[in-house]
Amino acid sequence: MILSRMRGLMATGALALVLAACGGGNGGGSASDVPTLRRGISAKVDTLDPHKSSAQWENIIIGDMFIGLTTDGVDARPEPGMATSWETSEDGLVWTFHLGDYYWSDGNPVVADDFVYGLRRIQSPEVASQYSSLLYLIKNAARINEGVLPPEELGARAIDDKTLELTLEYPAPYLPGLLSHYTTYPVPSQAIETYGDAWIQPENIVVNGPYKLVYWRTGDQLVADKNPTGFGAEEACFDRVVYFELEDLTSVENKIQAGELDINNAFDGARQTEIEAKLPGWVRTTPALITTYWSFNSSVAPFDDVRVRKALAMALDREFMVKSVLTPGYVPAYSMVPPGIDNYNAPRPHVEWESMPREERLAEAKRLLEEAGYGPDNPLEFEYIHRSTDDNPKVAPVAQANWSEIAAWVKPTIIKQDTKVLYARLRQSDFQVADGAWVADFDDPINYLYLLKSDTGQQNYGNYNNPEYDALLVRSNAELDLNKRAETFAEAEDLMLNDYPITPMWFQVTKNLVDPDLTGYEDNAKDQHRSRFMCKGGINPAE
Repeated sequence: MILSRMRGLMATGALALVLAACGGGNGGGSASDVPTLRRGISAKVDTLDPHKSSAQWENIIIGDMFIGLTTDGVDARPEPGMATSWETSEDGLVWTFHLGDYYWSDGNPVVADDFVYGLRRIQSPEVASQYSSLLYLIKNAARINEGVLPPEELGARAIDDKTLELTLEYPAPYLPGLLSHYTTYPVPSQAIETYGDAWIQPENIVVNGPYKLVYWRTGDQLVADKNPTGFGAEEACFDRVVYFELEDLTSVENKIQAGELDINNAFDGARQTEIEAKLPGWVRTTPALITTYWSFNSSVAPFDDVRVRKALAMALDREFMVKSVLTPGYVPAYSMVPPGIDNYNAPRPHVEWESMPREERLAEAKRLLEEAGYGPDNPLEFEYIHRSTDDNPKVAPVAQANWSEIAAWVKPTIIKQDTKVLYARLRQSDFQVADGAWVADFDDPINYLYLLKSDTGQQNYGNYNNPEYDALLVRSNAELDLNKRAETFAEAEDLMLNDYPITPMWFQVTKNLVDPDLTGYEDNAKDQHRSRFMCKGGINPAE
């Protein structure tokens, strides 16, 4: 990542504020103090471009700087953002949004064309967005992304400066929630066309949210100051937010004890009781729309054989991992879509061997591998890569031992990868077996099930391709009856689970460390906590 030039930092006073940032989380102190929220994020930031990011930790910053047609409320439910109201056609295919009077940080008004520009841009083959398929519900989006149609054919048009019309391929009752996701945010066309990829550098960036980037030192910290013209800025308590790239969880605890951190988006879950005693009142958890699942690269041997995939899935002792290694509150997963998600009122599928005793699972796993041709004279050797963050490094040796229990000729190698690097390898299908997780972008089963659709692209990590599965998801899109739609989802999920392109591992709880004196933080299943809602005693945003 190219950093801000020192000259630009001096011009904005950013260098001085960074040096002061570690000290001030309140409104008192010396004259140089600025009311500052100090946030820890769990990995290094690769990009802040809403069309190129796919990382939850990057979303913490992006969502503080940009606002979509809707926005996340304090409880992470969608609320009006740039759009103050909207209406839908009777068939659910045409949505009309009415924009309020809001402005970019360069003083220009936010207009409907800003959304049209952004929605076309994310489908551009040149941008190569990892998340473009999330918006294939917009008419012609997929064909534009494939280069078959020109961007002007996208189902997004500005009726006038304050009126945006979106035409969909199929009804999407979850659209207001999706429109709070960063892939749908407006982006500043003039800045992008002037600076190219460098538009997200502090000296070039233009935003419409309550905070604006002023400093970025890769591997260390990013700093955003309040954007006076931004949505929500008037009510925002803190004048500044500092984001620390903290992968080492011990460093997080040390920073909190030193009074240098107000909130962090992760902690060592296996030590939760110890941390609760060490940092009274800081631990915050709640059931989350987060599934950890491991992917098999079904496009390469030996994982092009469903028997191999099923055997390795069966051998994993999720119950031990959840009970003895992971954060309290995690639940073993035998399906992809997490419990508690909306619009899934149907009997939920699970893998058939969920209640099978472990000894029987191992015996069946061995039988499957022998049937696939493996044994003492043809050992099964493979590589499992896992994230370097959170509980994942602690689980990896357990998985290695589980697989080795199948037979002496099953020989897994485990490799820890920097989290950012691992996800890059996933998107390139450069793996055999890989760790990963999905946090809901919006509250609907399709947000999980579309990941395995053959035309999803980079987020179908193992290149799963089943035309029957694809057809079921297409059918669900055309179904207006939510109960019938849910039944179709269940049929599709059951089919996919029995193909084993992935193996679900556990459903998570959110894991945050939050200063008990910090207000405006509300636990929610999306684990979304925007800085503009947070405050501390003694700070008056009106001053």
